[in-house]
Amino acid sequence: MKELFVVSTLYQCISLAAAIDSGRIPERGAERILVLTNSALIPEVSVPFHESAGFTEAASRFDRTVDLSELLWPRRPGQFNPRGEELDIWERLLRGKWELGDGPLHLYVESIQVNPAVALCRVFASATISVHSDGLMSYGPTRNRLPRDLAQRLDSLLYVDLVPGLVPQLLREHNAQLVPIDAAALRRGMEELAGALPEETEGPAALAGTPEASTHDGEPAAGGTALILGQYLSELGILSTEEEIELHRDMLLKATDRGIRHCIFKPHPSAGPGAVTSIQAAAVELGLDLKVMTSTSPAEVVMQRLRPELVVSCFSTALMTAKYLFKIDAAAVGTEILLERLTPYQNSNRIPVTIIDALLEQGYAAPAEQAATEQTPGENTAPAAVEAAPNTTAMVPAAPLQQLVEAVSYCMQAETLEVARVSAVAFLHQAQHTSDMRYFKRRRLTKLGLPGALPGRQVLLPLGRVRRVGRRAAKRVLTVLGK
Repeated sequence: MKELFVVSTLYQCISLAAAIDSGRIPERGAERILVLTNSALIPEVSVPFHESAGFTEAASRFDRTVDLSELLWPRRPGQFNPRGEELDIWERLLRGKWELGDGPLHLYVESIQVNPAVALCRVFASATISVHSDGLMSYGPTRNRLPRDLAQRLDSLLYVDLVPGLVPQLLREHNAQLVPIDAAALRRGMEELAGALPEETEGPAALAGTPEASTHDGEPAAGGTALILGQYLSELGILSTEEEIELHRDMLLKATDRGIRHCIFKPHPSAGPGAVTSIQAAAVELGLDLKVMTSTSPAEVVMQRLRPELVVSCFSTALMTAKYLFKIDAAAVGTEILLERLTPYQNSNRIPVTIIDALLEQGYAAPAEQAATEQTPGENTAPAAVEAAPNTTAMVPAAPLQQLVEAVSYCMQAETLEVARVSAVAFLHQAQHTSDMRYFKRRRLTKLGLPGALPGRQVLLPLGRVRRVGRRAAKRVLTVLGK
């Protein structure tokens, strides 16, 4: 058997390397092949991640590397969507080009919802499928129903344990084996990456914005430093440009509330220049010493090099790596307005925003912390529901954060996550008239017939469901009459 690991970012390579190092991916004596895909919007003007410093170290866990992007050019990997009659041709082509032989394959794909992952699963129609996920979205529900031929081949979900002890809802309806990546192994991978980068990458040459930039030399500033991680919410249409400017100002204020006067801003790679100029103006107004990070290194590398006292962002995954991986204080800004603005309710960003808000703004604890301290946040204590631990038959009490995530996930994708309805109802009963209702929409609760629904509203079933119920009833009547 040969194993194909499909990746599109350096972070994914490091995560998979950590999984291999910690034995989370079983040693089957198979050849391990890294399949590169470039997900950049304009790959012609961007540096491929496999040309970045640190890639060679992460890729050393694999026997060899192949490049899907190069094979498909000038088409983008996301455009790879062969027709049904072309699948056999593509399989012969890829098996020959990548020297895969005729034997069985095991695919590790980063997403089973979009191409090129779906396309590769269709091309290699007999391959076993595992999904590897490195972000907070793995804790949320599956976005779309999987075709049966893909679902039947699902083996496992390999995920980074960003929130210790929190059980993912992704692919829960398919009973995929859950394989958490050891946090210590991931940290070692990040440290290896930081060591592979040139020293000046995060030093004074990477900082710009004020004359004092040359005085820090990558060392912590007196009184502590805050790392501000920007996001491109206005480009996504979630916030207006003016609102995002105000959001960045609030991030600076969050730092000043902690007594910090030195801030380093790392813009999101996809954000425009306006994000930098606006936060610089806000820093001048507040009398803060602000530097702008010009390096494109991952936030986790920046944290290690600069050793900030505080990391501030909106709902960046890096907030969780700061808090749980590097034990750096983390703070969130703007999560409440995002909970209101995200549309539709099924928006995949809802679970990351919910988790960040619950942990950093509402006093929730990660399930592993909950088990260790046996303490619960006062208002956020939900009913003592029980659930089966993943891949075991033991029954254990669900931590409040787990119940919240399951309830929100059910409301997002009720049809595919029907198994979570009981726990969702229990949580919502307890959440009435508390701040936990900020995570739910009354109209959504009304549509699903859940506690907290709008008063006096009749819950109407979708027309398609009514038709299905009617057809089944008619068949039963005809069967009885036929007897």
